[in-house]
Formats: sequence, structure tokens, C-alpha cells
Amino acid sequence: MTTTTAATRPTDTAVLALHDVTYRYPGVDRDVLRGVSASFTSGAVHTIVGKSGSGKSTLLSLIAGLDTAGSGEVSFNGTSLAKADRDRYRARDIGVVFQGLNLVTNATAVQNIVLSMNISGSPVSEKTEHAYTLLERLGIGREDAARPVLKLSGGQQQRVGIARALSHDPAVIIADEPTGALDERTEEEILGIFTHLAQAENRCVIIVTHSRNVTEIADVVLGIKNGKIGVIRSRQ
Repeated sequence: MTTTTAATRPTDTAVLALHDVTYRYPGVDRDVLRGVSASFTSGAVHTIVGKSGSGKSTLLSLIAGLDTAGSGEVSFNGTSLAKADRDRYRARDIGVVFQGLNLVTNATAVQNIVLSMNISGSPVSEKTEHAYTLLERLGIGREDAARPVLKLSGGQQQRVGIARALSHDPAVIIADEPTGALDERTEEEILGIFTHLAQAENRCVIIVTHSRNVTEIADVVLGIKNGKIGVIRSRQ
């Protein structure tokens, strides 16, 4: 992998930004991330690529507010996450599509969405109806939405994972290898959803991937190598 430009600098229009971020795991004598700076904007799909162990998952963890940088700053709408209520940030401002989905498999698709809304403290009163509507938007009809997740196909489960991430209407969606276990046709359908979320709904979408098909739909492709980040391609 070869990056073509230096790391992107945070901008005034970025919804999410990293500035000179360094991170080291406890008990490890080297930095996983070294002076990382990048900007992520609304209305765009950003992909992050890199070899295993390059720091992609660590970067996602910092963006998701699950961990804090050793030095430097991660900010959302200009506010440092180190100074923000990160529980509220995770519950309201960012949605995560996990690599393993982390769905409650013996619960129905609708129940998974309602559970997420309850955990995030969603003010929506008719949560079950809202969940059905959200799933229908993503191609899951009411009959399938009422089935246990374990009974759904891989593509349907991925849609449920995306719906759960959207259930509290976040400004930022991050996804870790969301198409890795899908066939080509289903991958194309899922990528269409992510593109729609960015272009039609003006959300900031960030995807970690090894798939060339995913990077082809991205507005910005970032690469991580040896703890540093750089822009491989940008349409912005």
C-alpha cells in the first residue's frame, strides 16, 4: 500500500477530526498510532485501509469514543472527546456497525433495534413502530423484522446491524469490515445503503475495509501504515 499525500489536516468543516493523535497500549513499548491527523466530513463516505495490525481498529476505537488518545486530540464538531461526555457521544452522536455485528441472535430484528434505542435513551415514544419503519427503509419487511436474527440471512443481519446503528439518528456512522462475509451482490446492496446515508442523508460515513469494491464507492480513501495515516485518493 502506498499513500499519495500526507495526512489530512483537521478543517473547520470537519464533523470529526483527529489532530496529532498518538496511542500506545499499556505494557507495549511502541506506538500503534503516531501523530495521526485526519478530517471526516458530513455527506461523504471515507474508507480506511491497511494491513492487519496497522492501527485501523485502534483508530476506530478512538473515533467511537471507546478509548482516549495518549496525546493529541479527537474532536466532534469542534469539541474534544477528552472533555466531552463520551457516554452521551456514543449514545447520540455516533453509530457503530461492528464487524461481528454483536446482535442478540435469539431476539427479533425489531427487538434488537428497540433495545438499542432504550440503551441510548431515545426520546422516540413509539419505539417498536419506529424500528419497523427503520428496518423497512433498509429492505427488511415486517415479516422478517419479527423473526429471530438467527433465522435471517447474512445480508439481512448486516441490515439489522446498520439499522441499530441508525436507531438514535447519529451524525456519524462507522463500520468495521461490513461486507467481509457477504457475496458480491449483497455487498453491492449494502454499499448502496452506506452511499445513501452519506449523499442523501448528509451523514459522515467511515468504513474500515480490505475490499476494493468498498474503496471504489468512497469519496476519500485513507491508508494506515506503520502507525501513520495518509490520503490515497480524494474526490473532495
